[in-house]
Amino acid sequence: MEKPPVFNFQRAMALIRHCPAYQATPIQKLETPSGRQLLIKDETSRFKMGAFKALGGIYAMANILLERWRNENQTNIEPEQLFKDEIQAWSSRLTFVCASAGNHGLAVAKGAKLFNAGCRIHLAKTVPFAFEQRLLALNVTVVRSGANYEESMQAAIEDCGDGEILLSDSARPGYSHIPSLVMEGYTVMAEEMRAFFQAENVWPTHVFLQAGVGGMAAAITDHIRSVWSNQPKIIIVEPEAAACLMESHRREKIIAVKGPVSSMGRLDCKLPSTIAFDILNEQADKFVCISDRQAEQAVDFLTMHQLRTSPSGAAGVAAMLSADERNEGMPESCVCLALATEAGA
Repeated sequence: MEKPPVFNFQRAMALIRHCPAYQATPIQKLETPSGRQLLIKDETSRFKMGAFKALGGIYAMANILLERWRNENQTNIEPEQLFKDEIQAWSSRLTFVCASAGNHGLAVAKGAKLFNAGCRIHLAKTVPFAFEQRLLALNVTVVRSGANYEESMQAAIEDCGDGEILLSDSARPGYSHIPSLVMEGYTVMAEEMRAFFQAENVWPTHVFLQAGVGGMAAAITDHIRSVWSNQPKIIIVEPEAAACLMESHRREKIIAVKGPVSSMGRLDCKLPSTIAFDILNEQADKFVCISDRQAEQAVDFLTMHQLRTSPSGAAGVAAMLSADERNEGMPESCVCLALATEAGA
């Protein structure tokens, strides 16, 4: 361990375990084309939602409700009480607002359904219609706002009325508590991986983490650096069209980037989260970007191994395959870890 953690993974694990559908997602053992070991954390079945984002949005909403109840009633309730009729009636007075490139919105919508709260979600025009349909099936209000994620995020901020709760996974100056809760939920994945590696006595030497605004990558990086007994190299992976973390790292300050629309839609974010940038700028070993074509090739590689994901979900694998092909900075004995973060269409 190198540093105290930013996030409380014990608290996240304790709360998530109250969910009846919770179970650790599997890790598959594969080989790269050159024969290196490859471990894939398979998030395609998480909470039957098909993406890791379920951990963040639902966890954050539960914590917000527990905090709000405590502040209004000067008493604590346990997480399982959120499902009682009295608390659900109280929750129905609350409305959550967010913007989403897809899966965060699904997590917030699922949380609103679980806890009987209102929900309004802003989607950019680039978000596939299939995501909108999945949101509508959860009985939330969907608003199409802006040409990209950043514009839909600004629309959500402006749309969030008095008494409503903005539940964003991206921190910015003056808004960090709720994104920190979302990121804390993501540490469940990192702790599941740590427990698996300790039990198997096989630790990765290289970890490839895809990033949009950077929340998941930063949460896992923080957990690795503060909790794992074996320290790997951590490589952050972004689309060529949206390498906001790489460029911000290069300039040593947060900047917005411009670029075309990427097929890695859930990673197509042009401005990083402030919390994520601070963590990754200090603790990641390397930042790389990949093309849409490389992401699609990684999808094909995983499909051959019966793991169906999307270009966004395969981005970490794409960067690993590229490094493997070029024999770049990875000895033959290395063990690579990547995450399949969402199910394919």
